[in-house]
Amino acid sequence: MTDTLHPALLPNGLSDGLPPRAEREADVVDGLMAFVRAFGYRRVKPPLIEFEDGLLTGAGGALVRDTFRVMDPVSQRMMGVRPDFTVQIGRIATTRLRHDPRPLRLCYAGQVLRVRGTQLRPERQFTQVGAELIGADGPAAEAEVVVLAAEALEAVGVVDATIDLNLPTLLGVLCEAHAVPDAVRAALRPAVDHKDVAAVREAAAETPALGALLVALIQATGPAREALAEIAALDLPAEAAARVAALGALVDRVEVAHPGLTLTVDALESRGFEYYTGVGFSVFARGARGELARGGRYRAGPEDRGEPAAGFTLMMDAVLDAIPEVEATRRVLAPLDHDRAAAARLRQDGWVVVQALDETADPAAEARRLGCDSVLGAAGPEALASA
Repeated sequence: MTDTLHPALLPNGLSDGLPPRAEREADVVDGLMAFVRAFGYRRVKPPLIEFEDGLLTGAGGALVRDTFRVMDPVSQRMMGVRPDFTVQIGRIATTRLRHDPRPLRLCYAGQVLRVRGTQLRPERQFTQVGAELIGADGPAAEAEVVVLAAEALEAVGVVDATIDLNLPTLLGVLCEAHAVPDAVRAALRPAVDHKDVAAVREAAAETPALGALLVALIQATGPAREALAEIAALDLPAEAAARVAALGALVDRVEVAHPGLTLTVDALESRGFEYYTGVGFSVFARGARGELARGGRYRAGPEDRGEPAAGFTLMMDAVLDAIPEVEATRRVLAPLDHDRAAAARLRQDGWVVVQALDETADPAAEARRLGCDSVLGAAGPEALASA
């Protein structure tokens, strides 16, 4: 005898989107896309699956472990299901849109699928919305995407968001300056990621100056101005100091463009920023699991013809958790032979009009059964009496 799975059982990390949350997500996605398009970002729609040669090259190399891979029965070539949109947008920009004027502003919305979830985000399939600014270098481009991410979230109801800024490449720059062997770098990375001061000192035992510097950078985490002041007092190598200065210039621009936005700095944070080449940032908000958004500076397209780019991705599961519940749309039951013109006017005014499919002796009971709060009468919607 073989075990029969219940038809509603799904693999770990996968779930059905049900009303009203699925409807709410669709409405919020539409609002976000309308907002970013008003800033000149044009929508693109890459395929869910494509050849792995294109999906996992360049910046996509950092996504290999997250990618479902299958054999294409037509071409007999390996394909990958996208775990993230950014690499696909880079491919489109540097191939099909390579002749379009720069900077190129593109946006997207859709589903991604990953091999495994995380502790904070166990879902393996979820919706992403994002925007990419391709072919522009410098702090103005970075400031645009940081502010756009914050303002897009505000537009759909997220309040009290915090933007955490970081320099994902800073540890590598410091290791280069101190001529740290690869084995030591491999030990330092997880220690720094976990903010384990003792492990950092142990891994950097042969370069105590680097160990002390890393500990100081770990401790210089918090509100942007305070953290930058602490970092400025450190004796950083020239290249590291230049990157910190660029971060400070970005903070200046963001504060001018969006006064009052809460900015923090965690200079050494790099988890999730494997393909970023400059400033990175995450967005957090009260009530949401993990980060609402992630973005920053990277190279778009294959390594041999990549372009400077900056962008952000919104994680819709977390975004929905951070948005206050909205008042439910009013629902009215329209009898079988109702006034269709009146029903159309109600729909234009934002009502949901549910049409009865047969005669009923008790329209009020039928309306309640179908989740309606009114019945359409000759003079318009008639509210149901309290049960």
